[in-house]
Amino acid sequence: MTARARTDYDANVPSTNPTLRIDHSGPVPLHEQVAAAIRRAIADGEAGPGERLPPARDLAAVLGVNANTVFRALRTLREEGLVEFRRGRGVSVTSIAPQRSPVVAKARELAAVARQYGFRPEELAEIIEQVSWEAP
Repeated sequence: MTARARTDYDANVPSTNPTLRIDHSGPVPLHEQVAAAIRRAIADGEAGPGERLPPARDLAAVLGVNANTVFRALRTLREEGLVEFRRGRGVSVTSIAPQRSPVVAKARELAAVARQYGFRPEELAEIIEQVSWEAP
């Protein structure tokens, strides 16, 4: 998603961006891997606020996944507020994405740890609320 990748973008060549690697045989669902790769690109500044992402079908071709997998990942990112869909303009990075992306990533890590220890989402929310009012 670097400027070079967007300029020289061609769905017939392998990905020019090393952060967009997908492990097709791994345990993590493909759509989650695609979403994570796009999150990393946003967090690393490869795709900045207002920038358009490559078309989903082109990303799918480069990543070797079904277009529906990319669409599902993009819907997840839209729900997180990292990208927005605009009719006729494709998918763009939101202006809050660079600040929000690392927070969403840490929240996902925290949620995974909480699940591992048997906490329910509402219990985790209570813990976060409690610690957010504590002095650092």
